[in-house]
Amino acid sequence: MIPRVVITGRPNVGKSTLFNRLAGARLALVADTPGVTRDRKEAEAVLAGTKVLLVDTAGLEEAAPDTLPGRMRASTGRAVEEADLVLFVFDARAGLLPEDRHFATWLRRTGKKVLVVANKAEGRGGAAATMEAYELGLGEPVGVSAEHNEGVYDLMRDIADLLPPPPEEDESAENLPLHLAIVGRPNAGKSTLMNHLLGEQRMITGPEPGLTRDAVSADFTGPDGLPYRLVDTAGLRKRAKVDEGLERMSTSSSIEALKRAEMVVLAIDAVQGVQEQDLHIARLVEREGRACIIALTKWDAVEDRTAGKQAALDRISISLSQMKGITLVPISAETGEGINKLFPAIRATYEKWNFRIPTSALNRWFEAALERFPPPLVEGRRLKLRYITQVKARPPTFALFGTRAEQVPDTYMRYLVNSLRDAFELPGVPIRIMLRGTENPYHEK
Repeated sequence: MIPRVVITGRPNVGKSTLFNRLAGARLALVADTPGVTRDRKEAEAVLAGTKVLLVDTAGLEEAAPDTLPGRMRASTGRAVEEADLVLFVFDARAGLLPEDRHFATWLRRTGKKVLVVANKAEGRGGAAATMEAYELGLGEPVGVSAEHNEGVYDLMRDIADLLPPPPEEDESAENLPLHLAIVGRPNAGKSTLMNHLLGEQRMITGPEPGLTRDAVSADFTGPDGLPYRLVDTAGLRKRAKVDEGLERMSTSSSIEALKRAEMVVLAIDAVQGVQEQDLHIARLVEREGRACIIALTKWDAVEDRTAGKQAALDRISISLSQMKGITLVPISAETGEGINKLFPAIRATYEKWNFRIPTSALNRWFEAALERFPPPLVEGRRLKLRYITQVKARPPTFALFGTRAEQVPDTYMRYLVNSLRDAFELPGVPIRIMLRGTENPYHEK
Protein backbone atom coordinates (compact mmCIF):
# COMPACT_ATOMS: atom_id res chain seq x y z
CA MET A 1 0.00 0.00 0.00
CA ILE A 2 1.28 3.48 -0.87
CA PRO A 3 2.10 5.50 2.29
CA ARG A 4 -0.30 8.39 2.93
CA VAL A 5 1.17 11.85 3.61
CA VAL A 6 -1.48 14.21 5.02
CA ILE A 7 -0.97 17.99 4.92
CA THR A 8 -2.75 19.85 7.70
CA GLY A 9 -2.64 23.12 9.64
CA ARG A 10 -4.58 26.33 10.22
CA PRO A 11 -6.45 27.97 7.31
CA ASN A 12 -4.39 30.03 4.85
CA VAL A 13 -0.92 28.81 5.87
CA GLY A 14 -0.17 27.55 2.34
CA LYS A 15 -1.22 23.90 2.57
CA SER A 16 -2.66 23.74 -0.95
CA THR A 17 0.32 25.59 -2.41
CA LEU A 18 2.60 23.02 -0.77
CA PHE A 19 0.34 20.21 -2.02
CA ASN A 20 0.62 21.50 -5.59
CA ARG A 21 4.38 21.89 -5.26
CA LEU A 22 4.91 18.36 -3.95
CA ALA A 23 2.48 16.89 -6.53
CA GLY A 24 4.26 18.77 -9.33
CA ALA A 25 1.02 20.19 -10.75
CA ARG A 26 -1.64 22.79 -9.94
CA LEU A 27 -4.23 20.32 -8.67
CA ALA A 28 -5.66 22.30 -5.74
CA LEU A 29 -7.18 25.77 -5.90
CA VAL A 30 -4.99 28.41 -4.25
CA ALA A 31 -6.11 31.88 -3.10
CA ASP A 32 -5.39 34.35 -0.32
CA THR A 33 -8.88 33.76 1.08
CA PRO A 34 -8.92 31.35 4.04
CA GLY A 35 -11.04 28.21 3.72
CA VAL A 36 -10.77 27.65 -0.05
CA THR A 37 -10.10 23.94 0.52
CA ARG A 38 -13.06 22.11 2.00
CA ASP A 39 -12.87 18.50 0.83
CA ARG A 40 -9.78 16.34 1.02
CA LYS A 41 -7.85 16.19 -2.22
CA GLU A 42 -5.53 13.30 -3.05
CA ALA A 43 -2.77 12.86 -5.60
CA GLU A 44 0.01 10.34 -6.12
CA ALA A 45 3.52 11.75 -6.23
CA VAL A 46 7.11 10.55 -6.16
CA LEU A 47 9.16 12.36 -3.51
CA ALA A 48 12.91 11.71 -3.63
CA GLY A 49 12.27 8.32 -5.23
CA THR A 50 9.48 7.32 -2.82
CA LYS A 51 5.94 6.94 -4.13
CA VAL A 52 3.35 8.50 -1.81
CA LEU A 53 -0.30 9.48 -1.74
CA LEU A 54 -0.55 13.19 -0.87
CA VAL A 55 -3.69 14.35 0.93
CA ASP A 56 -4.62 18.03 1.10
CA THR A 57 -7.04 18.87 3.92
CA ALA A 58 -9.19 21.76 5.05
CA GLY A 59 -7.78 24.20 7.59
CA LEU A 60 -8.00 23.11 11.23
CA GLU A 61 -10.60 25.11 13.15
CA GLU A 62 -12.49 24.52 16.38
CA ALA A 63 -16.22 24.52 15.64
CA ALA A 64 -19.44 22.73 16.51
CA PRO A 65 -19.75 19.31 14.80
CA ASP A 66 -22.92 20.24 12.88
CA THR A 67 -21.40 23.37 11.28
CA LEU A 68 -19.49 23.43 8.01
CA PRO A 69 -16.13 24.16 9.74
CA GLY A 70 -16.93 21.36 12.20
CA ARG A 71 -17.55 18.86 9.39
CA MET A 72 -14.33 20.01 7.69
CA ARG A 73 -12.47 19.45 10.98
CA ALA A 74 -13.94 15.94 11.25
CA SER A 75 -12.85 15.17 7.70
CA THR A 76 -9.32 16.32 8.52
CA GLY A 77 -9.38 14.16 11.66
CA ARG A 78 -10.25 11.07 9.60
CA ALA A 79 -7.43 11.86 7.19
CA VAL A 80 -4.95 12.12 10.09
CA GLU A 81 -6.16 8.76 11.47
CA GLU A 82 -5.32 7.11 8.14
CA ALA A 83 -1.98 8.90 7.70
CA ASP A 84 1.48 7.34 7.73
CA LEU A 85 2.98 10.82 8.08
CA VAL A 86 1.40 14.19 8.91
CA LEU A 87 2.88 17.45 7.61
CA PHE A 88 1.86 20.09 10.16
CA VAL A 89 2.15 23.44 8.33
CA PHE A 90 2.30 26.85 9.99
CA ASP A 91 2.90 30.36 8.64
CA ALA A 92 6.50 31.39 9.43
CA ARG A 93 5.73 35.04 8.66
CA ALA A 94 2.97 35.13 11.28
CA GLY A 95 4.90 32.97 13.74
CA LEU A 96 3.39 30.35 16.03
CA LEU A 97 -0.15 31.31 17.07
CA PRO A 98 -2.15 29.85 19.97
CA GLU A 99 -4.17 27.82 17.43
CA ASP A 100 -0.94 26.26 16.10
CA ARG A 101 0.07 25.21 19.61
CA HIS A 102 -3.41 23.84 20.29
CA PHE A 103 -3.47 21.66 17.19
CA ALA A 104 0.15 20.58 17.75
CA THR A 105 -0.91 19.23 21.15
CA TRP A 106 -3.76 17.37 19.47
CA LEU A 107 -1.38 15.85 16.91
CA ARG A 108 1.02 14.73 19.64
CA ARG A 109 -1.83 12.85 21.32
CA THR A 110 -2.70 10.99 18.12
CA GLY A 111 0.68 9.23 18.23
CA LYS A 112 1.15 9.78 14.50
CA LYS A 113 4.49 10.58 12.89
CA VAL A 114 4.53 14.37 12.42
CA LEU A 115 6.89 16.61 10.46
CA VAL A 116 6.55 20.33 11.24
CA VAL A 117 6.78 22.56 8.14
CA ALA A 118 7.38 26.30 8.50
CA ASN A 119 5.92 27.62 5.23
CA LYS A 120 6.53 31.13 3.85
CA ALA A 121 10.01 30.97 5.41
CA GLU A 122 11.74 32.89 2.62
CA GLY A 123 13.99 35.80 3.54
CA ARG A 124 16.13 36.56 6.56
CA GLY A 125 13.48 35.96 9.20
CA GLY A 126 12.55 32.50 7.91
CA ALA A 127 15.30 30.59 9.73
CA ALA A 128 14.47 32.20 13.09
CA ALA A 129 10.76 31.45 12.70
CA THR A 130 11.57 27.84 11.81
CA MET A 131 13.69 27.45 14.94
CA GLU A 132 10.75 28.71 17.03
CA ALA A 133 8.81 25.55 16.12
CA TYR A 134 11.12 23.39 18.25
CA GLU A 135 8.96 24.35 21.23
CA LEU A 136 6.03 22.37 19.78
CA GLY A 137 7.80 19.17 20.82
CA LEU A 138 7.27 17.51 17.43
CA GLY A 139 10.91 17.18 16.41
CA GLU A 140 13.07 19.08 13.95
CA PRO A 141 11.08 21.59 11.84
CA VAL A 142 11.73 22.20 8.13
CA GLY A 143 11.61 25.72 6.66
CA VAL A 144 10.22 26.06 3.13
CA SER A 145 8.61 28.53 0.81
CA ALA A 146 6.13 26.53 -1.27
CA GLU A 147 5.32 29.56 -3.43
CA HIS A 148 8.98 30.24 -4.30
CA ASN A 149 10.06 26.57 -4.26
CA GLU A 150 12.68 27.13 -1.57
CA GLY A 151 13.60 24.18 0.65
CA VAL A 152 10.96 21.95 -0.99
CA TYR A 153 13.40 19.32 -2.20
CA ASP A 154 14.97 19.05 1.27
CA LEU A 155 11.43 18.52 2.56
CA MET A 156 10.90 15.73 0.01
CA ARG A 157 14.05 13.97 1.24
CA ASP A 158 12.93 14.33 4.86
CA ILE A 159 9.51 12.87 4.00
CA ALA A 160 11.15 9.91 2.23
CA ASP A 161 13.45 9.32 5.22
CA LEU A 162 10.51 9.21 7.66
CA LEU A 163 8.39 6.76 5.65
CA PRO A 164 8.80 2.98 5.83
CA PRO A 165 10.38 1.31 2.78
CA PRO A 166 7.92 0.07 0.14
CA PRO A 167 6.87 -3.52 0.95
CA GLU A 168 7.32 -4.77 -2.63
CA GLU A 169 10.99 -3.74 -2.76
CA ASP A 170 12.84 -3.16 0.47
CA GLU A 171 14.53 0.01 -0.72
CA SER A 172 16.12 2.26 1.88
CA ALA A 173 16.86 5.96 1.57
CA GLU A 174 20.51 5.12 0.94
CA ASN A 175 19.54 3.44 -2.37
CA LEU A 176 17.77 6.51 -3.71
CA PRO A 177 19.58 8.19 -6.59
CA LEU A 178 21.82 11.11 -5.76
CA HIS A 179 20.52 14.16 -7.62
CA LEU A 180 23.47 15.67 -9.46
CA ALA A 181 23.11 18.90 -11.45
CA ILE A 182 25.67 20.17 -13.95
CA VAL A 183 25.64 23.98 -14.09
CA GLY A 184 27.81 26.65 -15.64
CA ARG A 185 28.04 29.36 -18.29
CA PRO A 186 26.89 28.66 -21.86
CA ASN A 187 29.31 26.49 -23.87
CA ALA A 188 31.26 25.32 -20.79
CA GLY A 189 30.98 21.66 -21.83
CA LYS A 190 28.05 20.63 -19.62
CA SER A 191 26.16 18.62 -22.25
CA THR A 192 29.35 16.99 -23.53
CA LEU A 193 30.08 15.84 -19.98
CA MET A 194 26.56 14.46 -19.58
CA ASN A 195 26.80 12.55 -22.89
CA HIS A 196 30.13 11.05 -21.80
CA LEU A 197 28.72 9.93 -18.44
CA LEU A 198 25.61 8.39 -20.04
CA GLY A 199 27.64 6.76 -22.79
CA GLU A 200 25.31 8.06 -25.50
CA GLN A 201 24.58 11.20 -27.50
CA ARG A 202 21.68 12.18 -25.30
CA MET A 203 22.21 15.94 -25.52
CA ILE A 204 22.78 18.05 -28.63
CA THR A 205 26.25 19.55 -28.49
CA GLY A 206 28.22 21.92 -30.67
CA PRO A 207 30.32 25.08 -30.67
CA GLU A 208 27.25 27.34 -30.52
CA PRO A 209 26.46 28.55 -26.97
CA GLY A 210 22.97 28.03 -25.57
CA LEU A 211 22.02 24.78 -27.34
CA THR A 212 20.49 23.38 -24.14
CA ARG A 213 17.29 25.24 -23.31
CA ASP A 214 15.66 23.13 -20.62
CA ALA A 215 16.88 21.09 -17.65
CA VAL A 216 17.07 17.47 -18.82
CA SER A 217 17.46 14.60 -16.37
CA ALA A 218 18.49 10.98 -16.77
CA ASP A 219 19.05 8.12 -14.32
CA PHE A 220 22.22 6.09 -14.57
CA THR A 221 24.57 3.97 -12.52
CA GLY A 222 27.90 5.66 -11.86
CA PRO A 223 31.30 4.01 -12.16
CA ASP A 224 31.12 3.49 -8.37
CA GLY A 225 28.06 1.27 -8.87
CA LEU A 226 25.70 3.75 -7.15
CA PRO A 227 22.53 5.28 -8.65
CA TYR A 228 22.50 8.89 -9.84
CA ARG A 229 19.91 11.22 -11.35
CA LEU A 230 21.91 13.49 -13.63
CA VAL A 231 20.50 16.87 -14.68
CA ASP A 232 21.98 18.93 -17.50
CA THR A 233 20.98 22.59 -17.37
CA ALA A 234 20.92 25.55 -19.71
CA GLY A 235 23.87 27.93 -19.48
CA LEU A 236 23.51 30.75 -16.97
CA ARG A 237 24.45 34.20 -18.26
CA LYS A 238 24.51 37.57 -16.52
CA ARG A 239 21.01 38.77 -15.77
CA ALA A 240 21.53 41.94 -17.84
CA LYS A 241 22.18 39.82 -20.95
CA VAL A 242 19.10 37.61 -20.52
CA ASP A 243 16.54 39.43 -22.64
CA GLU A 244 14.46 36.86 -24.51
CA GLY A 245 11.42 35.22 -22.94
CA LEU A 246 12.64 31.73 -23.85
CA GLU A 247 16.04 32.34 -22.28
CA ARG A 248 14.39 33.67 -19.16
CA MET A 249 12.45 30.41 -18.87
CA SER A 250 15.63 28.42 -19.50
CA THR A 251 17.42 30.34 -16.75
CA SER A 252 14.52 29.76 -14.35
CA SER A 253 14.54 26.05 -15.22
CA SER A 254 18.28 25.85 -14.48
CA ILE A 255 17.88 27.55 -11.13
CA GLU A 256 14.98 25.24 -10.24
CA ALA A 257 17.15 22.22 -11.12
CA LEU A 258 19.92 23.62 -8.92
CA LYS A 259 17.47 23.95 -6.00
CA ARG A 260 16.32 20.34 -6.43
CA ALA A 261 19.88 19.01 -6.62
CA GLU A 262 21.90 17.61 -3.74
CA MET A 263 25.27 17.76 -5.47
CA VAL A 264 26.32 20.31 -8.07
CA VAL A 265 29.14 20.06 -10.59
CA LEU A 266 30.09 23.58 -11.67
CA ALA A 267 31.60 23.30 -15.16
CA ILE A 268 34.22 25.98 -15.87
CA ASP A 269 35.94 26.29 -19.25
CA ALA A 270 39.61 25.74 -18.39
CA VAL A 271 40.74 27.42 -21.63
CA GLN A 272 38.97 30.70 -20.78
CA GLY A 273 39.74 30.44 -17.06
CA VAL A 274 37.54 31.46 -14.15
CA GLN A 275 35.24 34.30 -15.18
CA GLU A 276 33.13 36.60 -13.00
CA GLN A 277 29.96 34.76 -14.07
CA ASP A 278 31.48 31.45 -12.89
CA LEU A 279 31.99 33.02 -9.47
CA HIS A 280 28.43 34.36 -9.50
CA ILE A 281 27.07 30.86 -10.20
CA ALA A 282 29.26 29.40 -7.44
CA ARG A 283 27.86 31.94 -4.98
CA LEU A 284 24.32 31.00 -6.08
CA VAL A 285 25.11 27.33 -5.37
CA GLU A 286 26.48 28.25 -1.94
CA ARG A 287 23.45 30.43 -1.18
CA GLU A 288 21.17 27.48 -1.96
CA GLY A 289 23.25 25.36 0.43
CA ARG A 290 24.22 22.69 -2.11
CA ALA A 291 27.34 20.55 -2.09
CA CYS A 292 29.60 21.51 -5.00
CA ILE A 293 32.76 20.58 -6.82
CA ILE A 294 34.31 22.36 -9.80
CA ALA A 295 35.07 20.55 -13.06
CA LEU A 296 37.69 22.35 -15.17
CA THR A 297 36.43 21.24 -18.58
CA LYS A 298 38.19 21.08 -21.98
CA TRP A 299 41.41 20.18 -20.13
CA ASP A 300 42.81 18.54 -23.28
CA ALA A 301 42.95 21.99 -24.94
CA VAL A 302 44.93 23.66 -22.12
CA GLU A 303 48.58 24.24 -23.11
CA ASP A 304 50.17 25.13 -19.76
CA ARG A 305 48.29 22.90 -17.33
CA THR A 306 50.27 23.76 -14.21
CA ALA A 307 49.76 27.49 -14.68
CA GLY A 308 46.11 27.00 -15.68
CA LYS A 309 45.21 25.04 -12.55
CA GLN A 310 47.13 27.39 -10.27
CA ALA A 311 45.40 30.44 -11.78
CA ALA A 312 42.01 28.81 -11.16
CA LEU A 313 42.93 27.94 -7.56
CA ASP A 314 44.18 31.47 -6.88
CA ARG A 315 41.07 33.14 -8.31
CA ILE A 316 38.71 30.85 -6.40
CA SER A 317 40.55 31.12 -3.06
CA ILE A 318 40.44 34.94 -3.27
CA SER A 319 36.87 35.35 -4.57
CA LEU A 320 35.09 32.36 -2.97
CA SER A 321 36.11 32.51 0.67
CA GLN A 322 32.70 31.10 1.68
CA MET A 323 33.56 27.89 -0.24
CA LYS A 324 37.11 27.62 1.05
CA GLY A 325 38.83 24.38 0.00
CA ILE A 326 36.36 23.47 -2.79
CA THR A 327 37.57 20.53 -4.89
CA LEU A 328 38.78 21.16 -8.47
CA VAL A 329 38.86 18.25 -10.93
CA PRO A 330 40.41 18.90 -14.37
CA ILE A 331 38.56 16.80 -16.97
CA SER A 332 38.08 16.36 -20.69
CA ALA A 333 34.71 14.92 -21.67
CA GLU A 334 35.98 14.57 -25.26
CA THR A 335 38.85 12.24 -24.33
CA GLY A 336 37.63 10.94 -20.95
CA GLU A 337 40.67 12.30 -19.15
CA GLY A 338 40.11 12.90 -15.43
CA ILE A 339 36.57 11.45 -15.40
CA ASN A 340 37.74 8.61 -13.11
CA LYS A 341 38.53 11.25 -10.44
CA LEU A 342 35.16 12.99 -10.73
CA PHE A 343 32.93 10.55 -8.85
CA PRO A 344 35.25 9.95 -5.88
CA ALA A 345 35.32 13.75 -5.46
CA ILE A 346 31.51 13.91 -5.75
CA ARG A 347 31.01 11.21 -3.11
CA ALA A 348 33.59 12.68 -0.72
CA THR A 349 31.94 16.12 -0.87
CA TYR A 350 28.45 14.61 -0.60
CA GLU A 351 29.42 12.76 2.60
CA LYS A 352 30.77 16.00 4.12
CA TRP A 353 27.53 17.76 3.14
CA ASN A 354 25.60 15.07 5.08
CA PHE A 355 28.03 15.11 8.01
CA ARG A 356 26.79 15.35 11.61
CA ILE A 357 29.37 16.29 14.24
CA PRO A 358 29.16 14.43 17.58
CA THR A 359 27.98 16.81 20.32
CA SER A 360 30.99 16.16 22.56
CA ALA A 361 33.44 16.95 19.74
CA LEU A 362 31.47 20.07 18.80
CA ASN A 363 31.56 21.33 22.41
CA ARG A 364 35.32 20.75 22.68
CA TRP A 365 35.88 22.69 19.48
CA PHE A 366 33.60 25.53 20.61
CA GLU A 367 35.37 25.94 23.96
CA ALA A 368 38.79 25.95 22.26
CA ALA A 369 37.62 28.46 19.62
CA LEU A 370 36.31 30.86 22.27
CA GLU A 371 39.51 30.51 24.29
CA ARG A 372 41.71 31.13 21.26
CA PHE A 373 39.82 34.27 20.23
CA PRO A 374 37.16 35.48 22.71
CA PRO A 375 34.07 37.22 21.30
CA PRO A 376 34.65 40.94 20.72
CA LEU A 377 33.13 43.86 22.58
CA VAL A 378 29.90 45.25 21.11
CA GLU A 379 28.73 48.65 22.39
CA GLY A 380 31.30 48.38 25.17
CA ARG A 381 30.03 45.01 26.43
CA ARG A 382 31.44 41.55 25.77
CA LEU A 383 29.15 39.02 24.14
CA LYS A 384 28.53 35.85 26.14
CA LEU A 385 28.32 32.87 23.78
CA ARG A 386 27.13 29.86 25.79
CA TYR A 387 26.81 26.80 23.55
CA ILE A 388 26.35 25.56 20.00
CA THR A 389 24.41 22.61 18.63
CA GLN A 390 24.00 21.09 15.18
CA VAL A 391 20.36 21.25 14.14
CA LYS A 392 20.61 19.57 10.73
CA ALA A 393 22.86 18.37 7.94
CA ARG A 394 22.58 18.97 4.16
CA PRO A 395 24.27 21.45 4.61
CA PRO A 396 25.74 21.32 8.14
CA THR A 397 23.67 23.85 10.08
CA PHE A 398 24.26 24.98 13.66
CA ALA A 399 22.44 27.11 16.23
CA LEU A 400 24.64 29.33 18.41
CA PHE A 401 23.08 30.45 21.71
CA GLY A 402 24.18 33.22 24.04
CA THR A 403 23.39 36.61 25.52
CA ARG A 404 23.00 39.08 22.61
CA ALA A 405 24.31 36.40 20.26
CA GLU A 406 22.46 38.07 17.38
CA GLN A 407 24.97 40.95 17.63
CA VAL A 408 28.01 38.81 16.78
CA PRO A 409 29.95 40.73 14.06
CA ASP A 410 30.39 39.20 10.61
CA THR A 411 34.17 39.05 11.08
CA TYR A 412 33.81 36.84 14.17
CA MET A 413 31.23 34.69 12.38
CA ARG A 414 33.73 34.11 9.56
CA TYR A 415 36.32 33.12 12.15
CA LEU A 416 33.93 30.56 13.67
CA VAL A 417 32.92 29.14 10.28
CA ASN A 418 36.53 28.81 9.07
CA SER A 419 37.63 27.31 12.39
CA LEU A 420 34.75 24.82 12.24
CA ARG A 421 35.58 23.98 8.62
CA ASP A 422 39.25 23.34 9.45
CA ALA A 423 38.61 21.39 12.66
CA PHE A 424 36.18 18.92 11.10
CA GLU A 425 37.57 18.84 7.55
CA LEU A 426 34.61 20.32 5.69
CA PRO A 427 36.30 21.95 2.67
CA GLY A 428 34.03 23.49 0.06
CA VAL A 429 30.83 22.67 1.98
CA PRO A 430 28.37 25.47 2.86
CA ILE A 431 28.15 25.96 6.63
CA ARG A 432 25.25 27.75 8.29
CA ILE A 433 25.36 29.19 11.82
CA MET A 434 22.12 30.69 13.14
CA LEU A 435 22.37 33.10 16.05
CA ARG A 436 19.91 32.73 18.93
CA GLY A 437 20.12 35.43 21.58
CA THR A 438 18.50 35.15 24.98
CA GLU A 439 15.71 37.61 25.74
CA ASN A 440 16.07 40.13 28.57
CA PRO A 441 12.76 40.09 30.52
CA TYR A 442 13.37 43.69 31.69
CA HIS A 443 14.03 45.09 28.18
CA GLU A 444 11.80 48.13 27.49
CA LYS A 445 10.24 47.89 30.98
